[in-house]
Amino acid sequence: MAPDGGDRYTIPMLNRRTLIASALAAPAAAQVDLGFADNGLRPTTRAFPQKGEMILQRATPPLLETPISVFDAHDFTPNDRFYVRWHYPFPTEIDPAKHRLRIAGHVGKPLNLSLADLAKLPRVAIAAVNQCAGNGRGLFNPRMAGAQWGNGAMGNALWEGVRLKDVLALAGVNPGAVAVRFGGLDTPLVEAAPDFEKSLPIDHALTDDVLIAWGMNGQPLPLLNGFPLRLVVPGWYSTYWVKMLDHIEVLDKADEGFWMAKAYLQPANALADIKPGAPAGPRVPVTNMRPRAVITNIADNAKLPPRGFTPVQGVALGGDQGLKTVELSADGGRSWVPAQLGPDHGRYSFRRFRGALALPLGKHIIMARATNSAGVSQPLTQNWNPSGYNRAGVDPVRVEIA
Repeated sequence: MAPDGGDRYTIPMLNRRTLIASALAAPAAAQVDLGFADNGLRPTTRAFPQKGEMILQRATPPLLETPISVFDAHDFTPNDRFYVRWHYPFPTEIDPAKHRLRIAGHVGKPLNLSLADLAKLPRVAIAAVNQCAGNGRGLFNPRMAGAQWGNGAMGNALWEGVRLKDVLALAGVNPGAVAVRFGGLDTPLVEAAPDFEKSLPIDHALTDDVLIAWGMNGQPLPLLNGFPLRLVVPGWYSTYWVKMLDHIEVLDKADEGFWMAKAYLQPANALADIKPGAPAGPRVPVTNMRPRAVITNIADNAKLPPRGFTPVQGVALGGDQGLKTVELSADGGRSWVPAQLGPDHGRYSFRRFRGALALPLGKHIIMARATNSAGVSQPLTQNWNPSGYNRAGVDPVRVEIA
C-alpha cells in the first residue's frame, strides 16, 4: 500500500452537509440496550460513509460505538465496524495528493511533507488497541456527564505507517526539547474554542512504537478514523491518537494548552479512583491503559439453557503491557479458572479468550479478569471518578440458567 495519492487512496467522500443530513435522516436499524442503570437504549445506524451498522451515540460530530458482538467474531476489529469519536467537525473531502504534514517548533529544519515523502521512510506495522478514555462511562454508578459509552468505544487494528521518531529525525530535534504537540484538520465550532491538540513527552515520542499511520488492517484509514494520517500511540488512550494529522510542533517547555492542562485529567492514583462526592484532589493527564477483559458472547441479564458447561468468551488487553492471563469466576471471585488465550498479535493487541463454567439452574454472576505481564490485574470492585475515565474493574455479567 503506497500513500502516494494514487488509485489505492481514492475513497468516496461526502461533503459535510450531505454527511450530517444522511446521518440524521436515516431511520435507525435497531435499538440496543447498553446495560446502563437507566436510559441505556441506543439506536443503531448504517448512515455513515465506510461504516456498517454502528451504535449511534451522537450524529455530529459523530460518536459511533462498536457493537459487542463484533468483538466476538474478530481478533482485529473490521474497519467498517471500528468505533468513531470526534470532538469537533472535520473535513469530509480530502485530496491525499495535496495533504501536507508540517513539522515545526524546536527543530533544526522545519518541514512540509507529502504522503509520498513519508512513504520513503522505513515502513512498520503494529497491532494495537485504540480505546477511548471514557469507554464504559455509561456503566459507572453514579453516572456522570460525558459520552455515555458502553464497552464498545474501543477496537483493535493492525496499523501501518512510519515511526514518529524517523519523521522527527528528518527535521532534527534540537537539544532541550521537552514535548511534541500534534494537531489535525478538525476545527472548533466557535472561534474562541481551543484547537484539539495533544502532546507526548519527548522521550515517549521518540520510542519505536509511536507511529504516524496511513493504513489500518491492510486498507487506507477510513475517513471517520482519521484519513489520511493519524498518530498511533500504543498502550495509551485514544485522546493522544490525533486524527487527520496535519501538524507537529516540537516544544521546549511543557504543553499548557487546554487539552493537556485542563481536559482529560484523572485522579492522581493508579486506579484513577475517588469516592463519589469526595474532593477531586490532585489530578494528572490520562495516559496509559490498564488491563481489561470483556465478555462478548453473553449479554448482561441473559437467560441461557442448562448445559454441562456454559461457554464464556471475549476479548482482553493488557493495557500498556502484554496480556498474561484471563481468569473466569462464577462465585464472586472466591475461585477462578484459567481461560484459554487466542493468538498473540503483540504486546498492545487484543487477545481473544475462551473458557467454560459449570453453572447449575438459577442466577449467576460471571466475571472475567485480565492480568498483564507486569502483574497488574483488574480489581473486583469498580473504580470511579467524576470524568468517567480509565474504567479499571471487572465488569460482571448476570445470567440465569433456566
